[in-house]
Amino acid sequence: MTSLKQPLPRLVFTNTVRTWFVIAFIGQLIFAVYIILLYGGAAITQDLDRWNAAAPHAMEEGGTMGNLGFAVHVLMAAIITILGPLQLIPNVRARAPRFHRISGRVYIGAAFLTSIVGLLLVWLKGTVGGTVGHIFVSLNAIIIMTCAWFAITSARRRQFAHHRQWAIRLFLAMSGVWMFRVFLMMWLMVHGAPVGFDPETFTGPFLTCLYVSVYVLPIAIVEWYLRTSTSKQTSQQWGFSLFLAVLTIGMSIGIFAATMGMWLPRI
Repeated sequence: MTSLKQPLPRLVFTNTVRTWFVIAFIGQLIFAVYIILLYGGAAITQDLDRWNAAAPHAMEEGGTMGNLGFAVHVLMAAIITILGPLQLIPNVRARAPRFHRISGRVYIGAAFLTSIVGLLLVWLKGTVGGTVGHIFVSLNAIIIMTCAWFAITSARRRQFAHHRQWAIRLFLAMSGVWMFRVFLMMWLMVHGAPVGFDPETFTGPFLTCLYVSVYVLPIAIVEWYLRTSTSKQTSQQWGFSLFLAVLTIGMSIGIFAATMGMWLPRI
């Protein structure tokens, strides 16, 4: 009943944010299941060629350290994708504070580990995307580690308002890899072809824009959200709600396209 007493712009803002989060949570759970079934299943059956089918050059003969690094990176990705959304759910924090603290430490540790391993994989082992892709992936890793550092230090100082803000920033930064796949598949579904980039070299203007959109802009969007959440300006609330509603529609299309066109067929 309390929410019904809120002014309409504030009510729309709150529900739009909640809708985005629920859909993102569902999409990330699907991605986590995909990671576990594909990579975990291939490891159990020792069919590691399936890893290379999903990620070229993931496992290379004689590349023990690189192969181990990729395996760790995949494991951390599964942990991050599952634990990330749980850190932001108020009922989880209120009803299971011990779980929140322990899982939060695991999440922070995984953030640092996956970022460091990711940097090593990108610059020592190499990935698709060329130099531009390597730079933006590296920038994402730096952003993740920065957000993780401030999230954990603010929690230790019991500055819980700041901790929540940094946790939100960290969640969005950590979601970059997932969002890249989602919006790439949305683009391919809408156009029906790899418009704006070369699928062989995985380079092109669209991918450059996508790197910026999923690895850099989310931090700016968080700042917009935080300012709007405390603002009394209805125009700002309506503006953010409209932006997030459009983003949610695009994200929903991308989740469906990624699930049906990429994740399910590979399991």
